[in-house]
Amino acid sequence: MGDSMNAIAWAVIISITVIMVMSLVSFIRGGNIRKRGKDTRFSAEIFYTLLVIYLIVLLGFGLVYFVLSMNHVLLVDNAKLQDTSITDSLMRSFYFSGVTLMTIGYGDITPIGFGRFIAVIQALIGYILPAAFVLNLVQTNQNNGESK
Repeated sequence: MGDSMNAIAWAVIISITVIMVMSLVSFIRGGNIRKRGKDTRFSAEIFYTLLVIYLIVLLGFGLVYFVLSMNHVLLVDNAKLQDTSITDSLMRSFYFSGVTLMTIGYGDITPIGFGRFIAVIQALIGYILPAAFVLNLVQTNQNNGESK
C-alpha cells in the first residue's frame, strides 16, 4: 500500500509541476498576451494573465507541499511538529506557498528536509516573475512599434 501511495503522490507532483512549468513558459514567451491597439496604458488582460499565473504557481506549489506532507512531515508550525487534520494541512500548505511565492517569509511555518529546496525554487519564481512580466511588456511594445 505504501509503494502505491508513493507512486500516486509522485504522479500528482509531476503533473502539477508540468502544468506550472507550461503556464510559466507560455507566459514568458508571451502566449496569451498580445497588444490590440496603440494604447500603452494599463491592460486588464495583462493584469488578469499575471494574476492567473500567480494563482497557478501558488496553488500548484501548495498542492506539492500538501502531497509531500501526506507522506512525511514537510512543514513545521512554530518549531513544533504537530499532527493536523487533512484540511488544516491543506490550508497550511497553501498559506506557506503564498508567503513563499510573495517572498514575505513570516517564519511561522518552516520547511524541513526536501521542502527547503522546493521553497527556494518557489521563492526564486516569485522573485523573477515580476521581472519577466515587465520584460514581456517591453518586448510586446517594441514588437508593436516595429510592425507599424
